[in-house]
Amino acid sequence: MPKKNVLIVKNITRESPGLIEEILNENNINFDIVDLSQGKNFPGPSKYSALFVFGGPDSANDDTTKMKSEIKRIKQFLARNMPYFGICLGMQTLVMAAGGEVHKNHVKEVGFRDTNGKNFEIELTNEGKKDPIFNGIASPIKIFHLHGETVKLASNMKLLAKGKYCTNQVVKIGKNAYGFQGHLELNEPLLKEWTEKDDDLKLMNSNSLIRDYKMLKSEYERNSKTIINNFLQISGLK
Repeated sequence: MPKKNVLIVKNITRESPGLIEEILNENNINFDIVDLSQGKNFPGPSKYSALFVFGGPDSANDDTTKMKSEIKRIKQFLARNMPYFGICLGMQTLVMAAGGEVHKNHVKEVGFRDTNGKNFEIELTNEGKKDPIFNGIASPIKIFHLHGETVKLASNMKLLAKGKYCTNQVVKIGKNAYGFQGHLELNEPLLKEWTEKDDDLKLMNSNSLIRDYKMLKSEYERNSKTIINNFLQISGLK
């Protein structure tokens, strides 16, 4: 039986596991959380069965000790074919670690809606429609965004979902490493904290963001929980 221990890596304190923590607890899966922004070390893969890496204000291109060591460590997890679930910066560090590139997107995607007031959505590719991570999911999928960078894929990567303003939205590497540009972990407590602390969200109307979330909550959480549970099955954790 595999060890049912997973590692959760935070790049900034406020970007917490949210719905993912709920689902891990529901499935009695043990997890450790390390916050790199608080100077904690990124542990090696020997004790773990899967890795989650979350977002933050860093760029995967940053020439810092933190980012260099983070990408080096992710490479070690990938070398062991460790199941990987990356969100936002955690998606971009995955792509960098596996030989892709990160660069500025032509627009910033922030919140639930684009500048025309339409919900941000991602559309599954043919590869995405076949992938078990999206079992039980109908395309398109509404998504919350908080990013200004995007990725360029290497030849060893599959594109599972596209967006209108940022093409490369969901990426797969190997059999079980996934990166999501949007925030599937989002729940209401997280959103409220981000509206108070994130520089981009502080420029927006927090009441409108909360109202958008409440309108989408049932659909959003159902899709997120389905995808996260699918990942746990792919990983052999349930």
